[in-house]
Parts: sequence; structure tokens; C-alpha cells
Amino acid sequence: MSEDLQRKNVKLVKRLVLLAILMFGFGYALVPLYDVLCDLTGQNRKIEGAAAETTEFVVDQTREITVEFITSLNESTPMTFRAETRSLKVHPGQYYTVNFYAKNNTDNKIKAQAIPSIAPGLAEEFFKKTQCFCFTTQTFEPKEEKTMPVRFVVNPKLPERYKTITLSYTFFDRTNIVEN
Repeated sequence: MSEDLQRKNVKLVKRLVLLAILMFGFGYALVPLYDVLCDLTGQNRKIEGAAAETTEFVVDQTREITVEFITSLNESTPMTFRAETRSLKVHPGQYYTVNFYAKNNTDNKIKAQAIPSIAPGLAEEFFKKTQCFCFTTQTFEPKEEKTMPVRFVVNPKLPERYKTITLSYTFFDRTNIVEN
């Protein structure tokens, strides 16, 4: 092999190794980048546990916001799922709890995950859930029924133009999904 060809091969190997290192570094950085992106866009926000209840707001008794609750099931989810309250008039800054009902309609144990959505999307940053069944995958025994609470508060800083907020949940069957 000529010396020129050998130099080109060594140069190519160095570039490929550098490319592999850069690809590994990018893959390693994806989780923190994803977290930053979610923080910037307001997606996947939740307040957890007792620390959430320490957020004190001044209750605005002069305003009422209508919060609507909508439920749906992914077409392959063999459950019954509904909100026990269709809508609720709330005062920003005051904590409320509403219940949702779910039932496994099969003779088999299933796992299901509820995915929340808030509309209008720009109001999402002002709607804080402190307790929610959507935070974890739910396990249902055969024919099991559950009442699942959601505790929330609407931040009084919600702009005046928002009169209605819709909280919707879609339940997905995760029984056959292998989790890492």
C-alpha cells in the first residue's frame, strides 16, 4: 500500500472515530436538551406531592373560570372512563378536587396510562395539578373499578381573556408495552 493511501486511510479512520464520539455525545445530551425544550414550551409540567400544596395563591373571589372535564379512550382500551363532574366554576387561587371513574371491562389485569391535555394551550402554564392519576401508570385487576382524584388550582395570574379551560384525558392501554 502506498504511503499516500495509508495516510488517507488513517485520516478517514480519525474522522470516523471523531464522528462516532460526536454522535455518542449528542445522544447523551438528548435527555437534558429534551428537558430544556419541555421547560421552554411548558409541556409535561406537573407539581408533585406536598411541596405543591405549599404554593399559596391569593384567591380571586371576583373571578370565575369554568373548568371543563372531558374523557376519552384510545380505541383499543377496554375500559369505561368518565369524569364525575362535567364542569366546575372555580375561583383562581383556590384548590379544587374532582374525581374520575374508570373500570376495567375485561377478565384480565390491565395497565393503562392517562395522557392529559389542556385547552387553550396558552392557559396550560396557569393550570397546576398537584395530584393526578395521570402521573403514573394505573393497574386494574379484572373488572376493577376506581375513583381517581385530580387536585388542581388555577393560578390567579391567568389572563382575563380566559373564561374557560378544558382538561381532557385519554386513557391508553399499556398492558403489552415493555417498560425500561
